[in-house]
Amino acid sequence: MPKYVIERTLPGAGQLSPAELAAVSEKSCSVLRSLGPQVQWVQSYVTGDKIYCIYIAPSEGLIREHARLGGFPAERISEIKAMIDPTTAESAHSKTAHDHPPDFAKEAGVY
Repeated sequence: MPKYVIERTLPGAGQLSPAELAAVSEKSCSVLRSLGPQVQWVQSYVTGDKIYCIYIAPSEGLIREHARLGGFPAERISEIKAMIDPTTAESAHSKTAHDHPPDFAKEAGVY
């Protein structure tokens, strides 16, 4: 199922208290329960004036419906096409090494 990043502009988001963040979370969870299990909130990142949310959903339309029902902004919704992290380089390196094993004879100057 597709995974999305949602960009929500919320001036002062980074200054919200734990109680205010809990209220936002509860509202989101309430709307998600009404939509059923096809839309899943994975996590969110709060910055100064924005919140970036990660969702799993069958369509962008369901994410927009969640935003509408919850009264949340959703200026940008982007489908995640791939994920990378520091281990991506390691796995690529080991795959490359596996695809082309070292030629010890050549390295030893045999030919």
